[in-house]
Amino acid sequence: MLEIRHLETLTAIREAGSLQDAAERLHVTQSALSHQLRDLEVRLKTPLLNRRTRPARLTTAALRILALADDILPKLKATERELQRLSAGRTGRLHLAIECHSCFQWLMPSLDSFRQDWPDVTLDLSAAFSFAPLPALLRGDLDVVITSDPQALDAVKYLPLFRYELVLAVAAANPLAQYKYIQPEQLADQVLITYPVDKQRLDVYTAFLDPAGVEPASIRKAELTPIIAQLVASQRGVAALPNWALTEYLDQGWLRICHLGEHGVWRTLYAAVRLEDADAPYLQAFMAKAREICFKTLDGIKAVREERGR
Repeated sequence: MLEIRHLETLTAIREAGSLQDAAERLHVTQSALSHQLRDLEVRLKTPLLNRRTRPARLTTAALRILALADDILPKLKATERELQRLSAGRTGRLHLAIECHSCFQWLMPSLDSFRQDWPDVTLDLSAAFSFAPLPALLRGDLDVVITSDPQALDAVKYLPLFRYELVLAVAAANPLAQYKYIQPEQLADQVLITYPVDKQRLDVYTAFLDPAGVEPASIRKAELTPIIAQLVASQRGVAALPNWALTEYLDQGWLRICHLGEHGVWRTLYAAVRLEDADAPYLQAFMAKAREICFKTLDGIKAVREERGR
C-alpha cells in the first residue's frame, strides 16, 4: 500500500510547507501531487492533510508515515550510493582465506598497501587450515582463497599469482646436503617435517613421493615455518617448502636446499574467486598489487606465463 514515492511526497510537504512548493521540489505539478495524496488517503481510509487550515497541516497518520520515511529514506539513499560505487568498482568486500602457512610473508604487506589505495573495500583475513575454504567461497562467506591446489569447480576462477619451486630443506650436516637434487627413495629413511594438514594436500606427497610409492621413515608436524626451519637446522628431520620461504634461513647458513627430482617440482599459487567477481576492478587491483609485492620481495618465483611449457 505504501510506496517509496509516498514517503518522498510527505517528506517534501513537511520540508516545503505547502503543496505548491513540494510539487516544485518533486518536479511534478501541484495537481498531480494532490491527486497522488488523495489516492493514498483513499487506500489508507484516513486523511493525511488537514486542508481546512492555512497552510494545510499534516495529520497524525501522516506524521506516523513520516517517522517511517525518516528511517527508510536515508537507508535507501545510502544503499543507492553504495550500489553506484559498486557498479563503478570503487567499493566492495574482500574476505580472504589462505591455505599456505607461509603466505603471510607477502600477503600482509600486499593487504596493507591495497588498503591505502582502496579504503572503501572491506578487508578480512583468516587461515583456512581448519575448514574447507572453497565451499565457503561458493556460499559467499569468502571472496578470495589463496591456494596451490585448484579444484575443477564451474563457479570458481583461479587467478594465478606466481610459480614457485618446492624444494627440500636439509641441515648443512645432513648427508643429503651434498646432492643438488634427490630422488624419492632418498627420503625413505628420513623424518619428514610438514605443516599439520592432510597428506593429500601436501605437494611433496602428491607430486613427488606418491607417484614413486615412497613413504618417509616418519612424519613430524609443526605449525609455523620458523619452527620447521629450526627443527631442520637441528637435524630433527627434513622439510619440503617453497623456495622463497627459505631465503632468510639460507642466508644464515643453517640450511641447504635440494631440488626434488632432476627437473624440480614447480607449483602455481592462485587466488580462487567466484566467476562473477573475477573482473571486479577492486579485485583486479588487489591481484595487481599482490603480484607487484611478491615480485619485489620474494626470491625464486616466476611469472606464470614464463612457465607454461613446464
